[in-house]
Amino acid sequence: MKFTCPLIAVNNLKASKRFYEEVLGQKIVLDLGWNVTFSGGFAIQFNFADIVSVDKESVMKRSHNFELYFEEEDFDAFIEHLKEFGDIEYVHQPKKHEWQQRVVRIYDPDKHIIEIGESMAVVAKCFLDQGMSIEETAKLIQHPAEFVKAVSSGEMNGLLST
Repeated sequence: MKFTCPLIAVNNLKASKRFYEEVLGQKIVLDLGWNVTFSGGFAIQFNFADIVSVDKESVMKRSHNFELYFEEEDFDAFIEHLKEFGDIEYVHQPKKHEWQQRVVRIYDPDKHIIEIGESMAVVAKCFLDQGMSIEETAKLIQHPAEFVKAVSSGEMNGLLST
């Protein structure tokens, strides 16, 4: 068996496509008109309750037990990009976690939580560039030393544009 992708129920396909394309920069891989798969490896589904034969009222909004997680290399530019959309509802404003990653959480049009975090490879590279050792950086960002070594050696270059 092969896991394919997470699928989230949406009420307004047009609004959801706009959100994921324009706000989050996702590319549509397949658009069936009622089901849309994005390049990020997830799909949205219109008329979910009808398709799976459940009561429409049982499909929850704002359940706060699930999120789609994205990482962004240029977090500051993304925060500026969000300001272009006056209808964005924030779960919380940008903040920094104890592992030094900056994140923001917003709601999509159907009140699913969307987390956008600064790329952890970028976070690690920043501390390495400041002269911290691999071990110090690993401890500070709460990631394995192997991850930080991969960033340091350039093995993570595909994840970094800097």
